Amino acid sequence: MNNEKETNQEPLENTPQEEPVETAPETAEAPEAAEAPEAAAQPSEVEQLQQTIREKDDQYLRLLAEYDNYRKRSQKEKENAWTTARADTIKELLPVYDNLERALKQETCDEAYAKGVEMTMNQLKSVLEKLGVEEIPAQGQPFDPNFHNAVMHMEDEAFGENMVAEVFQAGFKLGEKVIRHALVKVAN
Repeated sequence: MNNEKETNQEPLENTPQEEPVETAPETAEAPEAAEAPEAAAQPSEVEQLQQTIREKDDQYLRLLAEYDNYRKRSQKEKENAWTTARADTIKELLPVYDNLERALKQETCDEAYAKGVEMTMNQLKSVLEKLGVEEIPAQGQPFDPNFHNAVMHMEDEAFGENMVAEVFQAGFKLGEKVIRHALVKVAN
């Protein structure tokens, strides 16, 4: 029996001794095995963070571009509004110009009256010039529908083809914007 106890004890003693030896390597392998999934998870987490950063950078750049476009568009709209307002105001003054021009063409015996009308016309021309308004050249020029409005047509060999023979009403432009087309008679 002693032998059996000893025999029985030996395997019992051996078994517990072997298990710690076996568990020790398993425990040593377990942290490595545990680190491996974490290491595999970390690069994907890093990649996700990098992807998020790229997306945020892209959103930021798009927002910056949209703001820049908005700023430019607002500035252009402001300039267009200013030009349109100036053009509309000048358009309202043009009948005064026309009336002064007609008054200058009328003959009068009163020299002071003629001189006053001439001075008023010169002052109005000066103001229009300061505002950047130019008279559209028409008399003797080739007809251009962008600047001239033909109200009459005539046949005359003294003028070339599609030449402006007579100006009924002067045309004006503000920069490149036509405020009023010149009313003209076109030859040939």
